[in-house]
Amino acid sequence: MSVVLATRNQGKIRELRRILGGMPIVGLDAFPDAPDVPETELTFEGNALLKARAIAAHTGLPAVADDSGLSVDALNGMPGVLSARWSGRFGDASGDKDTANLRLVLDQLGDVADGARGGAFVCVAALVIPPGPEPGAGHGVEHCVEGRMRGTITREPRGTGGFGYDPIFVPDGETRTSAELSPDEKDAISHRGRAFRALAEILPDALKTAGLT
Repeated sequence: MSVVLATRNQGKIRELRRILGGMPIVGLDAFPDAPDVPETELTFEGNALLKARAIAAHTGLPAVADDSGLSVDALNGMPGVLSARWSGRFGDASGDKDTANLRLVLDQLGDVADGARGGAFVCVAALVIPPGPEPGAGHGVEHCVEGRMRGTITREPRGTGGFGYDPIFVPDGETRTSAELSPDEKDAISHRGRAFRALAEILPDALKTAGLT
């Protein structure tokens, strides 16, 4: 039984395949007709469930989705669920949305003192197992787990690894940004790594509960 990762973001797909290791997983590239699901909810959990439910319904397979973002203390928890769209149309026009997003955050924190530049990467991962079509196949299962990585926001980007806001985020206990860590180092402490390792632990029992093993 394969599990579908409900994303076309190649950076996320590579990262999640590393984290989930030997699990039988496929990305949405295996389902070219799968819908693009707008992130219209106001919480990470709501968006993760929205995507996982849609892909599970479309494929008939267990689906895993996540929603994640940067929560900055001095911005009252924003960009939050708007992290990927923080720069709005400016980011679209620039041609490099990641750079536009992180530059806007840095500009907004320009006058914030070093000791007040805390924040966290947050990830909520959702698993949705659709009910089987045949009698006695189970009723479907849903689970959500959250992972967080606390740290501080730099004043300038550093590093070429990762994606998104990684170049401006230094995890607690580190002097390097997430973009300066190796993939294995990042996976070991990241918000996404924590969320998906927790999900991987409950997946076998969830499949069993749904009558799929």
